[in-house]
Amino acid sequence: MKITRRRVLKTAVAATGATTLPLGRFNKAYGANEKIRVAVIGLRGRGGAHLSGFRQQLVAVCDCDEQVLHRAAESLGTAGDDGRDPVHVDTEQDFRRILDRKDIDAVSIATPNHTHSLIAILAAQSGKDVYVEKPVSHNVWEGQQLVRAARKYDRIVQCGTQSRSSTAIKQAVEFVQSGGLGKLQYVVGTCYKPRKSIGRLDQPLQVPKTIDYDLWCGPAAKVPLYRKRLHYDWHFDSNTGNGDMGNQGIHQMDVARWFLGESTLSPLVISVGGRLGYQDAGDTPNTQVVLHGYEKAPLIFETRGLPHSKAAQKTWRPMDNHRGSGIGALVQCEQGYILASNNHSKCDAFDLDGNRIKTWTVNARGSKDDPHFENFLQAVRTRKRDHLNAEVLEGHLSSALCHTGNISHQLGNKEDSQAIADQLRSHHLFSKSFDQMAIHLDRNEVDIEAGAITFGAQLEMDVTRERFTNNDAANGLLTREYRHPHVIPDLS
Repeated sequence: MKITRRRVLKTAVAATGATTLPLGRFNKAYGANEKIRVAVIGLRGRGGAHLSGFRQQLVAVCDCDEQVLHRAAESLGTAGDDGRDPVHVDTEQDFRRILDRKDIDAVSIATPNHTHSLIAILAAQSGKDVYVEKPVSHNVWEGQQLVRAARKYDRIVQCGTQSRSSTAIKQAVEFVQSGGLGKLQYVVGTCYKPRKSIGRLDQPLQVPKTIDYDLWCGPAAKVPLYRKRLHYDWHFDSNTGNGDMGNQGIHQMDVARWFLGESTLSPLVISVGGRLGYQDAGDTPNTQVVLHGYEKAPLIFETRGLPHSKAAQKTWRPMDNHRGSGIGALVQCEQGYILASNNHSKCDAFDLDGNRIKTWTVNARGSKDDPHFENFLQAVRTRKRDHLNAEVLEGHLSSALCHTGNISHQLGNKEDSQAIADQLRSHHLFSKSFDQMAIHLDRNEVDIEAGAITFGAQLEMDVTRERFTNNDAANGLLTREYRHPHVIPDLS
């Protein structure tokens, strides 16, 4: 049975049961010029874009690193080079004190992945609307709970996949789905981005005293770290991150699924790859090909963190590309193909001979993120969930495609490349991507015959229940063991 977006939404609403909070007091109608009071939680990395995007709405900022917290507040309190007036905000180290405040209408979350869903769900329970960075979750189950929280507490929840606010990509998607290039055959999402080793210490990392490390760990296991940096490199530790497929790649995964028009997880997933070319404190793949076997057309996702060759490791440039797609998506149709760029601003259509036949561009003012932040604020004002360009259900599905690919990898076994190639012959497109990955690794002098590559488990899923049907161990990895008191509420 075909599962439509409407049916998924209906199922999510039914699963939450009747709401138990007096939501009327939370669903305030805002006047056209009335300020929506926003707090940003998590101020490094993407947090800087949040501070800029919500600058006129900011009343408070929060980060468990006091040094980062006060530096951000001081920066806001200084007039910008662009002539913007200073903004004076309250500071909090603990996000729970932000959620306790009745004078804050919405929170914007740019913390590490493992705390996204927890903070967002608790914010929804406290009556706040939420903008949450990608991926919306660290695992599939908590993404499900976040969707249920948005429904149960009637909250506006936007995911930080900014491509959804790109008119160029939107028009290209409409062109493909209307048959502009004939039948869609497959989509390849690519994340070819240089990722050097994060190193490995002989002794555990000494976390600075300015950081509340217990709060930073949140739901994750509080364990010694052997990498050189606490910040950012958490992406490559599965305890807190989801590898580059769940970091940069979630954007391209979302665009690929958007072109396909799929509104469920994939019924089949297989991963091939590993952390290759160096040994460090990371445990997530830096080289990976994932097949999502949708019935209408397959979605292939390719991650490469190594450059073009061993010689290129001197500068970590150039990187490879897949028929012109480095960090982007290639959409193959019967009569041509589409290339969607990483910066959300451009899409090109080509015929089968590679001649450009159509281009869509964005002519938006300000930074590329402005429309996405503005779209969230507009939806908060109207209280219309369908006004969001990246409503949380969309964020959950694209995030979960990254998670299920990683689950296949985690349950795999290392094999030599020829054995893997032999087993993939029946999957023509997947086999071709693997062959190209093997050539890439050989150029980087990775011994692919020495059992270095992990051939992941072939997983089949009931997309209605979002549960695997052929592997109990895989179902165990849909969630995690949560560390008290930082436990995700079960809203099923």
